Amino acid sequence: MNSEKSAKTRASARIKELRAEIDRHNELYYQKSAPEISDAEFDALLAELKRLEGDYPEFITSDSPSQRVGGRAEGFLPFRHLVPMMSLDNSYNIEELRKFDERCRKLADGREFDYVAELKIDGLSIALHYAHGKLIAGATRGDGVTGDDVLNNVKTIRSIPLKLKDGSFERIEVRGEVFMPRSVFEEINAELEMQGEKTYANPRNFASGTLRQLDSSIVATRKLDMFPYDVLSGNQKAFETHWENFNWLEKQGFNVNPNRELCPDIEAVIDFCERMQELRDSLDYEIDGVVVKVNSAQLQDEFGATSKAPRWAIAYKYPAMQATTILEDIQVQVGRTGALTPVAYLKPVLLAGTTVSRASLHNEDEIKRLGLKIGDHVLIEKSGEIIPQVLQTIESKRTGDETEYEFPKNCPVCGTEVVRPEGEAVTRCPNEVCPAKVKARIGYFAMRKAMDIEGLGEVLIEKLVDLGIVKTVADLYDLELQTLVDLERMAEKSAQNVLDQIDASKQRGLQRLLFGLDIRHVGERYSKILAKHFRSIDKLASASVEELDEIHEIGLAVAVSVHNFFRNPRNQEIIERLKAAGVKMEIEGDGAAGFDENFEGKTFVLTGKLEQFTRDEASLIIEKKGGRVSSSVSKKTDYIVAGTDAGSKLTKAESLGVTVLSEEDFEKWIK
Repeated sequence: MNSEKSAKTRASARIKELRAEIDRHNELYYQKSAPEISDAEFDALLAELKRLEGDYPEFITSDSPSQRVGGRAEGFLPFRHLVPMMSLDNSYNIEELRKFDERCRKLADGREFDYVAELKIDGLSIALHYAHGKLIAGATRGDGVTGDDVLNNVKTIRSIPLKLKDGSFERIEVRGEVFMPRSVFEEINAELEMQGEKTYANPRNFASGTLRQLDSSIVATRKLDMFPYDVLSGNQKAFETHWENFNWLEKQGFNVNPNRELCPDIEAVIDFCERMQELRDSLDYEIDGVVVKVNSAQLQDEFGATSKAPRWAIAYKYPAMQATTILEDIQVQVGRTGALTPVAYLKPVLLAGTTVSRASLHNEDEIKRLGLKIGDHVLIEKSGEIIPQVLQTIESKRTGDETEYEFPKNCPVCGTEVVRPEGEAVTRCPNEVCPAKVKARIGYFAMRKAMDIEGLGEVLIEKLVDLGIVKTVADLYDLELQTLVDLERMAEKSAQNVLDQIDASKQRGLQRLLFGLDIRHVGERYSKILAKHFRSIDKLASASVEELDEIHEIGLAVAVSVHNFFRNPRNQEIIERLKAAGVKMEIEGDGAAGFDENFEGKTFVLTGKLEQFTRDEASLIIEKKGGRVSSSVSKKTDYIVAGTDAGSKLTKAESLGVTVLSEEDFEKWIK
């Protein structure tokens, strides 16, 4: 018995020793680029750890290096970001960078500040959440508000610490960019090519697909990496400056990108951008520019954000890359508004790390401007490295075998004669029941930001429309199980899941319904404003153009569009059918989000220790009621909620005349 106990004690000690040693070698390899042992020696240490943990499973912990290779998951759970993962505004030349600097100087109102310039990694964003130092979640960006928790896959990335050295934060969030090194990508593609299998187009798409694999053991073989770039504590910046993030991240063992610089002014930023462009091709990872951020967290908070991007940061995108190829065909696509969009089908060519076979041609006038003929040699580029564009025709390479292209006079899908209103560049199909328009509208209605009907994908929508089963979004709520089961390749379980999702969509709320109805000019932001103002679809439908135009941010064009939408008999019929199906069309009481006009537009700062709430809970309450939470006190702060041991923030608030609320006051307010 004693010998068994002694063996167990020795195993426990050796397991701790191995974990520490493996973590140290990971840090040497990924952070310091100074490995002390070979890959084979590292694998031997890991194999010994796995063997010991197999013999003594009671010693296995979630942060053990052995847990980096998992198994298959049933699916990913949605993860709602406490702070939205916003996109960045882009600049494409030095002049735009200087204009960004001018805007920042104006917002700073005479105060001095510096910038941080860092490489813009061409990967996919990830948010890592740690509780008391242990990794508990890893969420993709998703739509910026809700992503997928891919924790098991994140654990396979050896440059991501499973446990932080600093466990003082109750909760900490590290944001970064997951990518596949070029060397790994080329190695995998070369192997696939040798086996006669399909290769991947570029490292970014390969990394994105890998991180969404349900089997984490497959992910582990792909050797993904990550560069972190931000640290949040709750919904606030963890440190007073952005530069401090990197120092702290390095101490925790993260693989922090060394190509970054603290810049005293915009000229230093420009110099960094130019130097990094020269290094671009020599790096073992894809970059598409430089991200420039105001260093001060307080100024970041004060500058705020637009509905899409922060005002304190910008992405400087490197010049688009160009290539020549042959225009093999032009085909026209019909969108949900009926717009006919010509697409160039090209002889495949490698451009900026991606195989390109199609490019946008925008409209009929663009084809005429370029003088395009089928068979032409054309110059293409990736503008902003997103969608390839045809720049020009290379007439000197014409052989005489090229053929003229004539823009269609009838819709290529339904055959209806197309129209082009005077003064507009876009040609449209006027047929409201054109199958292409119907399919696109239903897909739009079902998307995550709208009614979020999971399982109602492009293939299923196409079948339902082509068979005449679904003609409007209202028809979705009349679908029956047997109708779906009778479709080709539709199992009963899958069919029931779709029906369950359609039923659940009835509770998505007024804002998402308005977004999903695809009212012209009404996107995500305007749908929120309209839902909040009118609180029911009936009140919105009866509003005059003048009433709509008076709403802050709603201009005349939007007002007219909304008014016309609700006067259309076809739209009225669809809304009545949705209402009859039980789709929620109003905000009851104070609203599902607990909106409170006393909080609307007000800025709160939390300081000190709260007894009845965590910081996250208090912040969520404020935001649900229409307020915003800031990490620093300024003249724009409306209220400071002060718990026990409140420090310098309270002192500063008092000096600025900011209203101070005790926790007791705050509780009374929210009740």
